[in-house]
Amino acid sequence: MMELRYSSGNVISPEVHEIGILAVGSHLENHGAALPIDTDSKIAAYLALQASLISGAKFLGILHAATEYDYVKHGIHIDAQKLAEDQLLLVLESAKKYLNIKKVVLVNGHGGNIPLIDHIEEIEKELKLKIVFNNKIVEIEGPHAGTGELSMGSILKIADESKLPEHCDFKKYPEVGMVGLKEARIVNEGINDGARAVEKEGVCIDVELGKQLLDIAVEDIMGDIKKLVND
Repeated sequence: MMELRYSSGNVISPEVHEIGILAVGSHLENHGAALPIDTDSKIAAYLALQASLISGAKFLGILHAATEYDYVKHGIHIDAQKLAEDQLLLVLESAKKYLNIKKVVLVNGHGGNIPLIDHIEEIEKELKLKIVFNNKIVEIEGPHAGTGELSMGSILKIADESKLPEHCDFKKYPEVGMVGLKEARIVNEGINDGARAVEKEGVCIDVELGKQLLDIAVEDIMGDIKKLVND
């Protein structure tokens, strides 16, 4: 059998090759006038790839589907259990078999994917893998399609800044800040607070903020990778 040089290249440790980084986003979700429908997936993929480049961990790509809470209606999503069984389980099973992956960091870029956490323990047991769910960017980016996501989108060159003036037309783009998603605002106090802030302050592109958010998220993912290396 070929002897691979696991210590070669820019890796934080030879053991990092046992760690896979998988992005989890949403490809089919409205994000106003200035951001594409796959904003969450592109941000998650960027963060996962950056952490992979820095650490040497294996980049496993991105899941092709996402889930969402029933009361948030701004995209096309599937049931959390279906996402776990038809997507996550199969991808990680393949990674374990062909890449010798033993530990995984899931880099989540879509708040609606949080219910996936309820299925992780079952997948860990079935595949005998250690799985960490990193939700940092969701925790710090602010309201949906708001200043945080717009600013990161500007850094990543996925935002159309010429459409910013119409972005806060909440009748046409009710998903911005979730201002026009009445059911979501009634059910979820956090969503309502964010919507109120967007109604009052609007949105803007802040390049420094965008860079700061991306850097914080990558650093947090790196922390998960380092913990897994030492486990």
